[in-house]
Amino acid sequence: VALLLSYGVPSASAQRKKEMVLSEKVSQLMEWTNKRPVIRMNGDKFRRLVKAPPRNYSVIVMFTALQLHRQCVVCKQADEEFQILANSWRYSSAFTNRIFFAMVDFDEGSDVFQMLNMNSAPTFINFPAKGKPKRGDTYELQVRGFSAEQIARWIADRTDVNIRVIRPPNYAGPLMLGLLLAVIGGLVYLRRSNMEFLFNKTGWAFAALCFVLAMTSGQMWNHIRGPPYAHKNPHTGHVNYIHGSSQAQFVAETHIVLLFNGGVTLGMVLLCEAATSDMDIGKRKIMCVAGIALVVLFFSWMLSIFRSKYHGYPYSFLMS
Repeated sequence: VALLLSYGVPSASAQRKKEMVLSEKVSQLMEWTNKRPVIRMNGDKFRRLVKAPPRNYSVIVMFTALQLHRQCVVCKQADEEFQILANSWRYSSAFTNRIFFAMVDFDEGSDVFQMLNMNSAPTFINFPAKGKPKRGDTYELQVRGFSAEQIARWIADRTDVNIRVIRPPNYAGPLMLGLLLAVIGGLVYLRRSNMEFLFNKTGWAFAALCFVLAMTSGQMWNHIRGPPYAHKNPHTGHVNYIHGSSQAQFVAETHIVLLFNGGVTLGMVLLCEAATSDMDIGKRKIMCVAGIALVVLFFSWMLSIFRSKYHGYPYSFLMS
């Protein structure tokens, strides 16, 4: 009995100490969360509250570089979405201490970046309540984008905590729509005596062409996924405007594709006009040469983008 007591007393004491440490950590995190939904952490706070046991809560950490001299535009955009998500959780009726949101800035916690062997920002990692982060605990930013809704779905998959994203009201869309309707209504009122412009084939063709170019460049994908505009490596400063995978894209990439598609389309229009127009032969030749040059140049650039995203594609057109 004495032997059992000698082993049991230290074990109970250690358990009580562990519970006290855990209670202090949770109380500290709750206090900070009540002041600011996203807790800013340096190396010491990260090691003590996120890495070190005991822990019965998950921490969603955004590793970023928000200082102005870093010039990380994507980091600022991702931070806005992360703040919206954290506020949605903090002021939700389902808020508990099961999950916390934190942020480590490179200039405040570069040692954390080195400890985790991280060389890019922004990056989202879930540190689960038990064990170390697994492969799925690192958010696939390049594939899913950084919208608050997409991050919330990922958190639900990793922690079983469902967060309903509540965005602050944005009146820019309704105002722009109202302004557009007002302009259209004004034009119709001024031209009420002559409505022939509504039957102008060229105008309708141009509007349809703009819509087609916008859709084929990937604008709808951007609207659904919310990808970053571009990606800048915080260490090298190199900016990528074209995503290196066929499974994702940047906003800048869609703008480039839109420009290239527009160039090819303009070249084809010039070729058609050169073949069917009643102008003199000299102007038609100029239009033909210009059309061929536009098609060849912009289609070549388009194919080079295709090759960069679909690695191993064997064909090229003028440019590789």
